[in-house]
Parts: sequence; C-alpha cells; structure tokens
Amino acid sequence: MSIHIDWQAFTPISLVGGIIIGVATVVLLLGIGRIAGISGISASLLKPKRVERWQVLFVLGLIVAPLLYQLVLPLPQVQMSRSVPLLIVAGLLVGFGTRLGSGCTSGHGICGNARFSLRSIVATVIFMLIGILTVYIGRHILGLI
Repeated sequence: MSIHIDWQAFTPISLVGGIIIGVATVVLLLGIGRIAGISGISASLLKPKRVERWQVLFVLGLIVAPLLYQLVLPLPQVQMSRSVPLLIVAGLLVGFGTRLGSGCTSGHGICGNARFSLRSIVATVIFMLIGILTVYIGRHILGLI
C-alpha cells in the first residue's frame, strides 16, 4: 500500500484548521490556564467526579466541528483498509502509550512544545522516532502496511 497525495485536490483548509487549533490552545491556556491535551480531557470525562464544563464543551466542539464543516463543504471520504480487530488493538496501544507518556500528541506536540517543556520535547521526539520505526518495520520487514 503506497501513500499518494492528490495535489490537484489539495486545499488550504488544513491551514485554517491549524490556525483554529493554535488559537483554541492559546485561548484555553491564557483563559483558564489549562492544556488542550485530548487524552487528558477525555480521561477526565471518564471520571465523573472531576468533570469540568470546559472539558465537556471542548469535546463537544470536536464532535460538532465536522458537522458544521459539512454544511459548507463535503466531508472527505474515509476508507478503512485494515481489519477491525487490528484497529482495536492499535487504539488500545495508543491509549496505553498516552498513559505511559503522560499525554498525547496534541498535549505534548502542540501545547508542551509551544511552552518549551523539556518533557514534551523529549516525548515528541520519542513518539516520532517510534512511529517512524513502526512504519519501517510494518512496511519493509513484516509487509503489513
């Protein structure tokens, strides 16, 4: 399976999305002093004693945003080329990794690196290297990807 970017269909909407993520991160940090790490916010929602209104609104925004987007433009088609059990195992490994690393890519990669957090910089380098290694092994050694 090769990855192909259709440059004819490319739109700068990803730039707009990145700007929105950056603004939301800054507003959350400067507004209430909280980090926009999705794994931490999601984990808090699973602990009913600790849920705060902003966390519910943040996750609700993640759900509502694509619904609003599709009012203007069609959503991209998603094609699943892997088995459901493999996707479940992958999701569980991601969840385990976010707990092990005390955060996810959004928490460390966007928020932590922007604050020059040494822990986040190290975490980002590690998960990028492990991701690269995983794709290399999966594609070139095991032939899975």
